[in-house]
Amino acid sequence: MILIKTEDIIKIASYFTIVAHSPGRLRVRVNPKIKNENSNISIEDIEQIPNKIKGIKNIKVNKVIASVTITYDANIFKPEVWEDLINKRNLDEITQIINNLAKEVM
Repeated sequence: MILIKTEDIIKIASYFTIVAHSPGRLRVRVNPKIKNENSNISIEDIEQIPNKIKGIKNIKVNKVIASVTITYDANIFKPEVWEDLINKRNLDEITQIINNLAKEVM
């Protein structure tokens, strides 16, 4: 099992465009160029993020329409954190938040 690093999350998020966002639920479109990313991260790894980061409840990948829906606890992850992540703003702060919420993985 591969551990996903904060840098990987930021890299993956750079391929996302927000389609709909309400507190607790984010839907993004995924740029097809993500397939060209030289990464060992699989869809299964992405879907396992909720097991690794407190506050992320579920990640659903829809390959047919190239979208990802993330449900999260808006009290833990403020909606603006997601907006900043997708728009590559305040990445140092986001890295700190993710690292603080990372669960112990055995």
